[in-house]
Amino acid sequence: MPARTPLDDERDHLAASRAALRAMRADAEALDISDVTANWVNAKVLASEIELRIKSLADLAGTPLFFGRLDYEESLDEDGESGRRFYIGRRHVHDADGDPMVIDWRAPVSQPFYRASKPDPQGVALRRRFGYEGGDLTAYEDEHLTDPAEAATSSALLQREIERPRVGPMRDIVATIQPEQDEIVRASLGGTVCVQGAPGTGKTAVGLHRVAYLLYTHRDRLARSGTLVIGPNRSFLRYIEQVLPALGEMEVKQATVDELVAHVEVRGVDDATAARVKGDARMAEILRRAVRGGVRMPSEPVMVVRGSRRWRVPAYELEEIIRELAGRDMRYGSAREALPQRIAHAVLVRMEQAGEAPDDRVQNAVARTPAVKAVVKECWPLVDPAKLVLRLLSDAAFLAEQAEGILTPEEQKEILWERPPRGVTSARWSAADAVLIDEARDLVERTGSLGHVVLDEAQDLSPMQYRAVGRRCSTGSATILGDIAQGTTPWATETWTAALTHLGKPDAVVEELTQGFRVPREVIAYASRLLPAIAPGLAEATSIRESAGSLDVLRVTPEELDEAVVTACGAALEREGSIGLIAADARVPALAKALGAAGMAHLSPGEETSREARLTLVPASLAKGLEYDFVVLDDPAAVVSGEPDERTGLRRLYVALTRAVSGLWIVHSAPLPGALATAASTA
Repeated sequence: MPARTPLDDERDHLAASRAALRAMRADAEALDISDVTANWVNAKVLASEIELRIKSLADLAGTPLFFGRLDYEESLDEDGESGRRFYIGRRHVHDADGDPMVIDWRAPVSQPFYRASKPDPQGVALRRRFGYEGGDLTAYEDEHLTDPAEAATSSALLQREIERPRVGPMRDIVATIQPEQDEIVRASLGGTVCVQGAPGTGKTAVGLHRVAYLLYTHRDRLARSGTLVIGPNRSFLRYIEQVLPALGEMEVKQATVDELVAHVEVRGVDDATAARVKGDARMAEILRRAVRGGVRMPSEPVMVVRGSRRWRVPAYELEEIIRELAGRDMRYGSAREALPQRIAHAVLVRMEQAGEAPDDRVQNAVARTPAVKAVVKECWPLVDPAKLVLRLLSDAAFLAEQAEGILTPEEQKEILWERPPRGVTSARWSAADAVLIDEARDLVERTGSLGHVVLDEAQDLSPMQYRAVGRRCSTGSATILGDIAQGTTPWATETWTAALTHLGKPDAVVEELTQGFRVPREVIAYASRLLPAIAPGLAEATSIRESAGSLDVLRVTPEELDEAVVTACGAALEREGSIGLIAADARVPALAKALGAAGMAHLSPGEETSREARLTLVPASLAKGLEYDFVVLDDPAAVVSGEPDERTGLRRLYVALTRAVSGLWIVHSAPLPGALATAASTA
């Protein structure tokens, strides 16, 4: 019989841990709550919590239950036992006696797995990483952190995990989190963190793992206040939607900025100039003026009849009350609700002076009298946010009045709607209009705040969109993720200082990630040729990838382009992993037709979770945040020319160039744009 090996022991521990997890789930399923709640409402809430608990205890097929082990330096405890050993995994698992078999990666005791090093071992004698094939434990790798005779080396298992082919949705990086990433993940809930991350540095994964960490550490608090992940589009959100459930977090909501402000149906599209003006932070002051602009001073006193007596509040006193409310930092709606009570209080003062003893019930009754209601209606009218914005955008005189000294006449003309055709009365709202309505709604009634918000691809937001997001975390904190070099909207932010000010978090800490884990060294170096033109202040990203990756550039004639791209996709499909064909939006229909003619099945972005195929045809406008093992990039010049200006086009190209994990094949007929034209790499 062959001798047992350490790998056999680790496999035994894995089997025992999986059995313990199944027992934990069985215990949860067997809970009887029929007699432990006071009413059916409590029973329903408790049943829902137990159901979530059962889901979180699922043993995911093909997902390692633990991925590392920490052995601490030998020391004797009170019982004379030596050494401590912890297995680090995606969730906590304990045996029948309650002793831990796997420690959650978010627990404080797990932190040294990510941060310990030979210069600073943090008491760890040995760090062991495990390698898996599917769900089977196949290898392990040891680092002896306190052994001076062993030189520090890079982890082959870590490298293999980073480079492992990916098909389908984004997966978690819990086994490969690096020290600089871990510092951001475990940052305090009380502060907002902004992560400037070059392509492939894992900023999206860091943001998602930060949510999981905060929910673990501040579960009760965030359960009350809520968390939200905001992404640039639904395709992106579908791509990342499996990460948090894989970490045991089932209830984190996801949305786009457009969905946050979806108070009206968006059917119109602004040109770049109009959208830029509507997204400017100056619009906030214009809306504030417009909301408050309807407040009027009374011209007559109010006369309140109570029984046989009449009580008079003069116009000048009403004006004092209204001016005092208008001068306070209150929402318009709250001030309107306070106005009848303030008038009623003035009446009660007169009653007391006359010897009466009115109470709160009398004040409330006075506030509801027709005379007081008439004053409120006249002096502080109701404001419908959508109707207010409609008037602002369609009434030139009203806009000029509210925007005086803020927008130039030319800017006012840019955002005014053209007169609709005869008989058309419905507004064709644009996405930027919806954000204005959201701002107006907040001026009338305060927007509810969440405990924590993660905002990804933040560099593409307008100042008014930042304000919309900031309202959702005004009393909480945020994790802001983005890359200035990947800003591809006409209103993209140029500095995080400005962006964070608009967000209402000017004191946020800005962290920069420049060490890449995803994009191959040769590919990121090639894409970085564009940085001086698109973001001269940013440092060039580096890559820890030991393999340089593959980069091929092939020029063909315009007549050969479609066929050459299809051939490249066919060659890419002979490799392992996912394939992304990225092209200018205008080129997508022609390429879809060419792929179909060649019998090559393909997906659209976001469909990777629902259909079986390895090739995705990606419009350049939707490529941001996505990643593929191998990328075929169609005609870079078309990507650049598809944008309103060259700088935005070069930024869009930079995004497309940096989606590859293993290799990039560029096929073009037009000359390469910008600094790429001097590249020496050819097919």
